[in-house]
Amino acid sequence: MSISSFTAEIRGAQIHCALTPTRDFEHPVFCFSLMAPPDVVSGGTLIRTDGSYGEVQLPDLKAGTTHHFVLRYADPTYAPRNRAWLPLGAYLRCGEELVELPKLPAGVADQAPGPRPPIKDLCLVPKPKVWHPGHGSLKMPSCNQDTPLWRSVDALARRCNLLPLQGGDGILTTLAQDDTIQPDGYRIEITSDEIDVRFGGPQGAHYAGVTLLVLRETHDGEIPCGVIEDHPRFEWRGQHLDCARHFYKVGSITQLIDVMALLKMNRFHWHFSDDEAFRLELQSVPDLARKTGERGENRLVPGVFGGGPLSGGTYSRDDAKTVIDHAKDLFIDVLPEIEFPAHALAFARAFPETRDADDLGTEASVQGYTQNVLNPAVPETWQIAEAIAEEVSAIFPFGTLHLGADELPEGTWSGSPAVDRLKSEEGLETSDDVLGWSLDRLAAKLAAKGIRCAGWEEAARGKNGGIGNNALLFSWTGQQAGIDAAKAGYDVVMSPAQHVYLDMAHSDDAEDWGAAWAAVVSLTDTIDWQVIPNAEIADRVVGVEGTFWSEFTTQDHEMQPMIAPRIIGVASKAWVDESLDHPAFVSNARHFCEILTKMGWRWNSACFDG
Repeated sequence: MSISSFTAEIRGAQIHCALTPTRDFEHPVFCFSLMAPPDVVSGGTLIRTDGSYGEVQLPDLKAGTTHHFVLRYADPTYAPRNRAWLPLGAYLRCGEELVELPKLPAGVADQAPGPRPPIKDLCLVPKPKVWHPGHGSLKMPSCNQDTPLWRSVDALARRCNLLPLQGGDGILTTLAQDDTIQPDGYRIEITSDEIDVRFGGPQGAHYAGVTLLVLRETHDGEIPCGVIEDHPRFEWRGQHLDCARHFYKVGSITQLIDVMALLKMNRFHWHFSDDEAFRLELQSVPDLARKTGERGENRLVPGVFGGGPLSGGTYSRDDAKTVIDHAKDLFIDVLPEIEFPAHALAFARAFPETRDADDLGTEASVQGYTQNVLNPAVPETWQIAEAIAEEVSAIFPFGTLHLGADELPEGTWSGSPAVDRLKSEEGLETSDDVLGWSLDRLAAKLAAKGIRCAGWEEAARGKNGGIGNNALLFSWTGQQAGIDAAKAGYDVVMSPAQHVYLDMAHSDDAEDWGAAWAAVVSLTDTIDWQVIPNAEIADRVVGVEGTFWSEFTTQDHEMQPMIAPRIIGVASKAWVDESLDHPAFVSNARHFCEILTKMGWRWNSACFDG
């Protein structure tokens, strides 16, 4: 090891770093990333930035002598909040030599969970619509059924290191369809010696099986007698995963889908494209994933967001099929997302012809990137974007494609002569008008092929009403944008960052981990909001989705305790839209976490402190 130690700590708005080499280094360059564009206070000279990535020229380093240098965020409003805001993926470059530095402690810190609270009632998350308690309890090792309706639940149990749900000498269980119950609903009657299950359709039967599986675990094999009548409040109960900033193994993705299944969620939003990479391998544009799938030294995008000298990967068609089939078996649909027209830095660098060569604009994204937006006045943009949209739609059978459409930098295309001509031809005035026109064009083409488009809330912008074409919009900055979109006639998924962005830190503690631009999001914050804040838009709000962005995730397992247990709150708000009792919710969530432990999924026990 050429470096004996590397440390960094937050002091006010500054980050104080210390580096001790075990040998001499001449003209070393410190390469690293922060959560946003960096700056140098002392101890070196900033020689390059690219978004959150920075390079600092250090003086010559002498063996055994510690060099101190101080960093800060270029934006003075970005004061580091916790360990996630320290340098990630740091290494030295000396000529052609790359020397990785010792990694700083990353992720949510493990701590021993406290004791489980006593169970006072039915211990089930999400909370069922109706629970009529009876008398006594039933010991349930398994059910004596062997029905195809529960085989996916049985397989889920085995993958999660739980006892099988059905088969053998289990409890007498009847299972029958009831046309008076809606297709995704069920009714379970539990007596002291048997279980009677009624369901509206295969999905309802599946959820009934999940309920029995979870109850057996949370009640330590002895479930209370009574009657459960249940069905979901919303059709969209989703969780998003950003696989563009960090490349997750397929096994990590399918395990997240298993957690979703245990919580009766039914939409996995697969975000494999962003500024940093387009990770799905396509036949129509084979160079896209090949050129952008990795970032780091000598790549189109440097080691932003902890990428270090080299990181990344791509997903093959077989990988996509594995994820799709795994989810389908658990009644979960997979929503793919491409990025159009913004959040396309790697895309634009791989295909510079998608930019106007005469564009003199200086717009920059909130992440600090320049020239990260495709130009809709350039024919090559449409040739490539339409090919991508059509092929991705063909790979994913869900029939809905998320186009992105968020965070168009202020002033985008203002220096583009090609866009000036487009504005004149189409009667457009602003960048938002061009955005809406572009989204409408792509969505209309896909709608003609039977594909519904989705987008983030910004997709509603523009003088002509935005994307149109029966698109589904996701409200993320808060709920007001969702209210406005619903009033304009769009179906809306509520995904307010202040409550369901699971990359936000859990607390204000400097030893915590996560972002904080929207809020600090505790476990109870995930349930302290009304999904439908305005009765006028009730028919347009179709559900809830949690998100996880991976700007500070460098290993798959670091995602787990950020998502859990807060995903339980997301699932709860998606299943039953009512105010949830804090003590009961927290107690039930704590018991559910024992299932996560058995399946090897890390969860943040600090969520249950206090």
